[in-house]
Amino acid sequence: MADVPSDNPISGLRFWGFLAFMLALMALFLMLGTWQLERLGEKERLIANVVARSGEPPKLFPEVGEWKVFDAGGYDFRAVSLTGTYRPEDTVLVFTSLVDQKGQFSGPGYWVMTPMVLATGGTVFINRGFVPQASGAAFAQGGTVETGLVTIAGIARNAEQIGSFTPAPDQTRRVEWVRHPPRLAAMAGDLPEPVAPVYIDLPAGPPGTLPQGGETVIEFPNNHVGYAITWYGFALLVPFLLFFWVRRQRTAPAQPGT
Repeated sequence: MADVPSDNPISGLRFWGFLAFMLALMALFLMLGTWQLERLGEKERLIANVVARSGEPPKLFPEVGEWKVFDAGGYDFRAVSLTGTYRPEDTVLVFTSLVDQKGQFSGPGYWVMTPMVLATGGTVFINRGFVPQASGAAFAQGGTVETGLVTIAGIARNAEQIGSFTPAPDQTRRVEWVRHPPRLAAMAGDLPEPVAPVYIDLPAGPPGTLPQGGETVIEFPNNHVGYAITWYGFALLVPFLLFFWVRRQRTAPAQPGT
């Protein structure tokens, strides 16, 4: 006996397979939205910890013997103090464009990165602050710094990452593009080794003075709320799409062999 075509267009295997796929898709969207909310909680805790860490009294910077097992990430945004001697002649300028500045100056310019040879050995690069591009030449050799043994306090920062599009150093003008201690040391020349894997941001000085310190930005991308809303929105859209699709299937004529 020949198969009798079904007169119910929504009773076929293809219909139930599509329905299961859409429900699985909705479950995936809900899971992704919930994951983004969990990431939001983690990011908010991270920001709170960093803000608290940067506001703590400065701790002594680790001695050179500890740098082999130095946790650079654990020191990121930590307030530290250190004692050493500046090497202004080995200063390297790092190009930047400062926006949302805290001080008077902004726009294209340079971070003034001056190495400090610590009293206990080793070298740490000190980000003394921002200078406008027109003032760069005046700080190419460091400008005016305290001489002799000095003690400073600042915020430790992890090295900026070198990307595939990071330009090569400009040796002629002593200009770098990233605050990356190994690259800065390579341009600076003969520095006492080792070089610390982090650099130190100095705080702001008197208003209007250069370099303009105190420009450490404590900010992390935090778009998880928007991502969660997007995924939950997709999940809410699925039932509406299914409703109109099922209604269309119910009114569609039966196809032979379904």
